[in-house]
Amino acid sequence: MSEHAIEFLKDWIGKKCKAPSQPVRLEKQAEVLAKECAEKAAEVGIPLEDIQEEVGDIQELIVSRLEDAVDAEAAQDNSADFDALPPRAASAGGR
Repeated sequence: MSEHAIEFLKDWIGKKCKAPSQPVRLEKQAEVLAKECAEKAAEVGIPLEDIQEEVGDIQELIVSRLEDAVDAEAAQDNSADFDALPPRAASAGGR
């Protein structure tokens, strides 16, 4: 895969693969995003085949990145909840 295709994919995924603000099926969202990615890549002259040669199924990659984003957001939310506890409750393990 060309450097141009790699940079495009990294940039695009970084911008688009965020945790959804509403509950959705990640597979369905990934399908929509994969189509959008293919369209944007074509607009800048990058064949989808070049991307798939490197990463395989783009939709599977996007699902993975969305899952990572959801997990990271959940971990951040849990950390924020723990940080909001009064000092004594936090040191007692929330008991």
